[in-house]
Amino acid sequence: MIKTKPASLLAVAAVIAGLALAQTSANFGGPNDPGAQSANRGTGVTIINPANDPNGFTAFFQDGLDRFQEIETVSNSANVGLGPRFNSNQCSSCHAQPAIGGSGVAVNPQFRFVQNGVAPSNTMPSFITANGPTREARFPFFFNSNGGVNTSAPNGGVEDLFTVTGRPDAGTCNLAQPNFAEAEAANNVIFRIPTPVFGAGLIENLDDSTLLKNQAANLQNNFGIAGTFNRNGNDGTITRFGWKAQNKSLHIFAGEAYNVEMGISNELFPQDRPLPEEDQLGTGLPANCMNLGGIGYPEDTSNPNLTPNAAVLDDVSAFANFMRFLAPPPTGGVVLNGVPVSAQSISTGKSVFSSIGCATCHNPSPGTTQVSDFVPALSNAPVPAFSDLEIHNMGTGLADNVSQGSAGGDQFRTAPLWGLGQRIFLLHDGRTTNLVNAIQAHASHGSEATNVVQNFFNLSPNLHQDVLNFLRSL
Repeated sequence: MIKTKPASLLAVAAVIAGLALAQTSANFGGPNDPGAQSANRGTGVTIINPANDPNGFTAFFQDGLDRFQEIETVSNSANVGLGPRFNSNQCSSCHAQPAIGGSGVAVNPQFRFVQNGVAPSNTMPSFITANGPTREARFPFFFNSNGGVNTSAPNGGVEDLFTVTGRPDAGTCNLAQPNFAEAEAANNVIFRIPTPVFGAGLIENLDDSTLLKNQAANLQNNFGIAGTFNRNGNDGTITRFGWKAQNKSLHIFAGEAYNVEMGISNELFPQDRPLPEEDQLGTGLPANCMNLGGIGYPEDTSNPNLTPNAAVLDDVSAFANFMRFLAPPPTGGVVLNGVPVSAQSISTGKSVFSSIGCATCHNPSPGTTQVSDFVPALSNAPVPAFSDLEIHNMGTGLADNVSQGSAGGDQFRTAPLWGLGQRIFLLHDGRTTNLVNAIQAHASHGSEATNVVQNFFNLSPNLHQDVLNFLRSL
């Protein structure tokens, strides 16, 4: 990862010292993260009430769910278009914890791709491990011709992990993987993990006026927090999806992922995607690695001759509908060391979470949705996402030196915390599975959250534990 300067603020040093004490306390039975909860909370169902679905979108949700789980191939099957480079071959392989639409599972499916024939002639990158997070990789900067990092040439594009080389359905296409070993040695690689999409339709249906009003209220704080919004380059409106809130809508979010993560051209991104180096500094893809499916472009299109109605849509539209109609993840009870946590502890933790400043960014709700033309369930609804959907300066400790839209290298969208109770890998790069470590990482030089993190570590052990219990109830 990119090396960063050590934090110099006394407050940051105090937070780090507090973390050491907290970890020592945890080793002797003190406050600790209850961990990802395994009980079935009913996550992954649709927000649509079938008895109140005047436009018939229940069938579209089910169709999108089915397509979200389809395995894509390069050619000679019903689901062609994979590659020539990709990170996975199935949406649900990255979005499955604790249900389809979530984040990465405990056993990383990417780790098996070389052995199981998905990417047979590839080398497994060292940062993809059997029990580590499902990841994508990016190089913050381009390399010079001599192999050095050119910090004057920002990159930031996705460097797909695998190629179709060696697959029997890939013809003569022969591509090299990016040089991940070189990038790691030069500290020029960062990672992203999948974002859960539960409740995404509610987030999409918040109008800008509501978000701006919420932002004005958030600015009235004593914690040094001052967020802003990422915005669409075409119409200037607020964007809200992705780790840096770089995507405007679920349609764009799905189309980009289909093209970038699986290499499938579609109606929103209609060309095969070269690597950033090939696209900006080279010649693009070789001819024998284009149109591998043999069906022309885009590889994902609408299907006007099919029935029923949902089948007429292209995959990207189906994916967008699936995400749009996923219900928010329900809250649930928490088990710590085999013992159920009391409702009083969770309630106290929620109050303390707000009083120490966490809720200044992780708002219990940024507002109520506008009227939906899709389904009544999306209309005039609260959005209990525990996020303001703003981007914030998160300091050198979390900075990845990648800019997207107006979000700079150390800015990230406030990650929605709904569903956190059953999430395994935490932060944008999956660097930890422990809530205490994730909270501590919010404090570093330049981070808006440093004062709040210090407040957290200044809590008594009991209140410290109450906050952790509350977070795992979400």
